[in-house]
Amino acid sequence: MDTSGYEKILRDRQRELNKRLRKIEDDFEQPVNPDNEDRAVERSNDEVLDELGQVGQDELKAIDAALVRISDGKFGTCVRCGKTISAERLAAVPYTPFCQECAAEQQAEQV
Repeated sequence: MDTSGYEKILRDRQRELNKRLRKIEDDFEQPVNPDNEDRAVERSNDEVLDELGQVGQDELKAIDAALVRISDGKFGTCVRCGKTISAERLAAVPYTPFCQECAAEQQAEQV
């Protein structure tokens, strides 16, 4: 499997997420507003930013793992069952470690 296209997609997304996470960190470092109403709004915004930051961190971990699989020659192979991950699935979620069936099973187990 030629992984160069996937590696480019993953590295581009990695750069984009790192830039976004730095922006979120910068927003957290802004001085606190002395006005109580404004501070309440800022706290609410901080919760949203924190959630976005966590989602971004999780995606970065998945991208890092996918890049390791590329370097190990295991990219495109399900880490659970060993079957080939479909090109359609990789196009939709290029960092996925699971084939469609294993992803569905894992999702069902988490519920």
